[in-house]
Amino acid sequence: MSEKNRDGNRSARERLQQQREREKAREKQRRVLIVSAAVVGVLGLAAVVGVIAANSGGEDSSDKAGPVVDPAGAIAGDRPAIPTGRPDAPSTLQIWEDFRCPACQQFEGAFRDTIHALEAAGALKAEYHLATLIDGNLGGSGSLRAANAAACAQDAGKFTAYHDVLYTNQPPETDDAYAKNDKLIELAGKVPGLDTPAFRSCVEDGTHDGWVKKSNDAFKKSEFNGTPSVLLNGESIFPQKGSEQISPDNLKKWVAEANKGKKPGTASPAAGSPTR
Repeated sequence: MSEKNRDGNRSARERLQQQREREKAREKQRRVLIVSAAVVGVLGLAAVVGVIAANSGGEDSSDKAGPVVDPAGAIAGDRPAIPTGRPDAPSTLQIWEDFRCPACQQFEGAFRDTIHALEAAGALKAEYHLATLIDGNLGGSGSLRAANAAACAQDAGKFTAYHDVLYTNQPPETDDAYAKNDKLIELAGKVPGLDTPAFRSCVEDGTHDGWVKKSNDAFKKSEFNGTPSVLLNGESIFPQKGSEQISPDNLKKWVAEANKGKKPGTASPAAGSPTR
């Protein structure tokens, strides 16, 4: 074989190898896009579910709530909330949720660990606003009862852990299991030290029902279309911020951008925040 032919064969093999590498790269990119689209689709569906739920109307179980009794350390005012994280953290995440809302469960499942890590690093504090729109849409009182129980957990300094347990064990949207105080007390057993006589009494008496109603009234008067509604420093980020879709990595990036040049929070975490 001549030198010219050998060079030609080598060039052909090199071109074939390069083509295969390009095809592999395209296939890898395609798989990444498919996975990314799946994540976006789940979160997008969650947003749609929330919008539908918010616009359905109906009588709300919290309409018959009693006097307003704020949970320990709660944020007062027209938009009551339960704070978590370090109070002096430079950024604030406002989360409007309903414990019966499946879209909220999807959000929590995707972002819980990221939020906890940002809180632990002093980069972010959160404010949880509790709504009861599913009770009004589907009937029942599980949204109200669960929100009251979460406020009772806040009194015990264990809001975050119990909040996470409620979402991890959330029943189907049409199953009003959280309307049963016994179920809520049973789940409290998953949080060390929470199932006490004081907690049980708070749950069974509906101590914070009026506070939950006040929070839900604020939700109904707001500009939000459904739950979850999530804002970073007052700017909506669910399901997206500007042209970027929300994701754990993007949430970290957005917080980092907002905190540029600012010191992380060092104050003791709010009662009920995770400790690490």
